[in-house]
Amino acid sequence: MIDLALFFCKMVLLRGKVDTTLFVFEKRQDCLLVKIYVDDIIFGATNDSLCNKFYKLMQGEFQMSMMGELNFFLGLQIKQCQEGIYISQLKYTKELLKKFGIEEGRTVSTPMATNVKIDKDEKGKSVDKSKYRGMIGSLLYLTTSRPDILHVVCLCARLQSNPNESHMSAVKRIFRYLKGTIQYGLFYPKNENFSLKGYSDSDYAEILMIGKSTSGSCQFLGDCLVSWFSKKQNCVSLSTAEAEYISAAFCCTQLLWMKQTLADYKCSFENVPIFCDNISAINIAQNPVHHNRTKHIRFDIIF
Repeated sequence: MIDLALFFCKMVLLRGKVDTTLFVFEKRQDCLLVKIYVDDIIFGATNDSLCNKFYKLMQGEFQMSMMGELNFFLGLQIKQCQEGIYISQLKYTKELLKKFGIEEGRTVSTPMATNVKIDKDEKGKSVDKSKYRGMIGSLLYLTTSRPDILHVVCLCARLQSNPNESHMSAVKRIFRYLKGTIQYGLFYPKNENFSLKGYSDSDYAEILMIGKSTSGSCQFLGDCLVSWFSKKQNCVSLSTAEAEYISAAFCCTQLLWMKQTLADYKCSFENVPIFCDNISAINIAQNPVHHNRTKHIRFDIIF
């Protein structure tokens, strides 16, 4: 990696300040982006001649082969067209359904039943922990391109220490949902809208066994969903406003990191909005006077 980075610097490629595995080369109106992942290199440019020149320079210095247009990487299937880029894990999903025997049977329209709480079930009958953990681990990797199952997968993942039949039923429901939506993925349309924005939401004390809330957030770059997470809050919230405020803080930290990272791609943002649906949390965030009334909220949230 060190020798490769020195070679890129000799080629007048600028190294990213936040992401040190990113290298950028600009020539007039054209731009070349080079991304290193372990022993793989992904690169692209606004001009085909820059790609060809880069490949010839790399081939003359290192033993490497050109795999052509990016269409498969780390289990992700990537389809590029004139309208944009489509990313999915279709092949991986089919393999999971076959591995865990969910190929047959009915499908469901939602990954989680709306009238069921996934919580600790001490009276339930225990199931095979190894199989349960294997299913959860496989689903967690699938959330790379399927944000629609992230929340319920994270809920089920919290119960891996002692899973019961009710928990296994919830996991199998996710697989039946995947069977009916196997073609789902992420589509990134080709446009020039690069406005950065985030959406924040939270429940209140949904995790009954410990009284903690769950934060949910997603970040968009233009019309493209580029980041999302569902996370158990570290502290117990005393109100819905506090739960929503903490969730907005998580969203804010992610947007700040993205704002700094995108600066390496020559994208700058002055005002980045966060959308929240709780009036009290919005008022606390907008008016510093309210911070004196919310001292029970940790200082790392009020930042």
